[in-house]
Amino acid sequence: MSLPDFIAKLTEDQYKLIEQVITWANVNSGSLNIDGLQNMAELCSEKLRSFADQVEVCESDEMEVVDAAGNVKTQSLGPVVIAQKRPKANRQVLLVGHMDTVFPKDNHFQSCKITDDGYLHGPGVADMKGGITAMLAALQAFENSPYKDQIGWTVLLNSDEEIGSHGSARYLKEYAQKAHIGMLYEPSMPDGTFAGARKGSGNFTITVKGKEAHAGREHHLGRNAIVAMAPLIAQIDNLSGKIPELTVNVGKVAGGGPLNVVPGLCQMSFNVRLANSKDQNWLLEKLHALLKTFNENPDYNATLHGGFSRPPKPMTDELRAFFELTSKCGKELGLTINHVSTGGCCDGNNLADAGLVNIDTLGVRGANIHSDKEYMVVESLVERAQLSALILHRLAESPELFPTGRQS
Repeated sequence: MSLPDFIAKLTEDQYKLIEQVITWANVNSGSLNIDGLQNMAELCSEKLRSFADQVEVCESDEMEVVDAAGNVKTQSLGPVVIAQKRPKANRQVLLVGHMDTVFPKDNHFQSCKITDDGYLHGPGVADMKGGITAMLAALQAFENSPYKDQIGWTVLLNSDEEIGSHGSARYLKEYAQKAHIGMLYEPSMPDGTFAGARKGSGNFTITVKGKEAHAGREHHLGRNAIVAMAPLIAQIDNLSGKIPELTVNVGKVAGGGPLNVVPGLCQMSFNVRLANSKDQNWLLEKLHALLKTFNENPDYNATLHGGFSRPPKPMTDELRAFFELTSKCGKELGLTINHVSTGGCCDGNNLADAGLVNIDTLGVRGANIHSDKEYMVVESLVERAQLSALILHRLAESPELFPTGRQS
């Protein structure tokens, strides 16, 4: 089967696409840098308006956070970009990406460079400004397909994927329920391997309150929240492995101040990963039981905040069929497509929970994401744009390739 000309011609755009990734990566869009995220939304919207039927920039919902004093407050988040083409078509594809990175405005990692080994190093080049670039290039190319009118597509770019997609969750669910197949642009592994099944994830914070006192004159009147928290940390850490594939990572502990003051407050935040949605209730029961026992001591009080934001994404028959199509398209391009289960999670978990079969690592090949060593493989930019354009083309010319029902 010959490669359509409009897909082959994407190789001519390589330098233009690299320049776009660099331009976008030079815009700091850390998850809480609202100005930077609005800038990215404008850049992406401008690009989409050149070939989409309609483009909207929508407000995210606010996210609940626990401040340093243990109070629950709300945090404003960046915008959501939604673009559509042929929204009335009988078959719909949802393409999802995120504009935010893990690098705040004051982070030292703020610039890009191309090295002799064919890597582009820079903040968010793989995760996922390179992915968004490949996505939009694929869509532009697909608009030259003779079968383009057979399907419609929606692009959804959010600003809070790196912090759990709390503010964009309702948009993800809404558009997932309108679509038949989902395509997401998280980076693949350096060798091109995709993520298949994914674990679910939840973030939690426990705040322990005791009583401050002078560490010398009235030490006996104090109630040390840090000391009280210590056994809780060990007990929660020990939950790892109690159920197969369950991991608990205590990622942050904060408390105390001047060394001559008995600390009256301590906070501990942790992340949970699990492979089975049914295990969520087990974990929550264990946490509540630990806090109930802890709170039997009237000198201290512990409260729990947070929850599961991303359910597990299992490998289903529908997802296997989508990978088979992707593998066939890969072979046409000279690519070998493999996938592995992973403990990581992304918006693909959210879409799967809404019933939408999706592949979520269609972005560029890259590695060292979330660090100042992040890179993307330069040649993968065109490679992945061609792969997505070909998938869309094959879906459009062959209606039978779409799933007959939604993911169970």
